[in-house]
Amino acid sequence: MSEATLLEELAELETAEEFLNYFAIAFDSTVVQVNRLHILQRFHDYLHQMGDAMPPDDVGKRVEYARFLHRAYQDFVESDALTEKVFKIFHRNDPHQSFLPLDEAFK
Repeated sequence: MSEATLLEELAELETAEEFLNYFAIAFDSTVVQVNRLHILQRFHDYLHQMGDAMPPDDVGKRVEYARFLHRAYQDFVESDALTEKVFKIFHRNDPHQSFLPLDEAFK
């Protein structure tokens, strides 16, 4: 039986806490509770930015994944979700408003 690859092991993880524990990254549970989705999205974004420069072997990938997850977590230790604007909705300047004149509403 062969050992699981890094990606197979990561596929089993579901929560931000599981990812942080997997990579042995010390964390404050309060920070994670408030920012778990933001941390995971930022982690994904960092991995995506790495693109083809990612090492091909699992050992190299593991180092980079741990580095990016730590960086993503640290972003929210030092800042907050509104400042970091990880999700698309935070990039909207103003709420979208539509205007429909009353006389056109019942045509």
